[in-house]
Amino acid sequence: MKTNDFIATLREAPENRLLFVNRDGDTVHTGYHLTELKTASFQTVDCGGQLNNWTLTIVQLWVPPDPDNDYMRTGKFLQIFDKVGGMISLDLEAEIQVEYGDENFFPTTYRTKSISNERTTMRVLLEPPEATCKARDRRICCADEEEAQACCAAS
Repeated sequence: MKTNDFIATLREAPENRLLFVNRDGDTVHTGYHLTELKTASFQTVDCGGQLNNWTLTIVQLWVPPDPDNDYMRTGKFLQIFDKVGGMISLDLEAEIQVEYGDENFFPTTYRTKSISNERTTMRVLLEPPEATCKARDRRICCADEEEAQACCAAS
């Protein structure tokens, strides 16, 4: 999900509780903090020899040892986002991901699959990252035969 879509959805209901959940229905604990908002730029070369460039917006969540008994409101999240956006350059077209880990969530950076607005709650569905082969993916979906052969798996 793109950062601008994520933020626009949150702006629809600033009083809602903001929950982050995984596919198993586990929820990031109450009292979590948005401890860091970062932008990351990547330059890679895949196995087909193609240069790739992209940016991410990464939201880092943390639960303190003595957390509150409620969830952050979307308005509070937006206040932090807007403040940080005035301090660092955030690419609103970049994918937004959530960095988190606890006994139910393997510590990693999760993809934001969707957001649902459920009256008093915004529920963000997180998905674990998956490895892929960009060169193979291009080969599967590209029409240009020469480009399609540019993969270490093509031989």
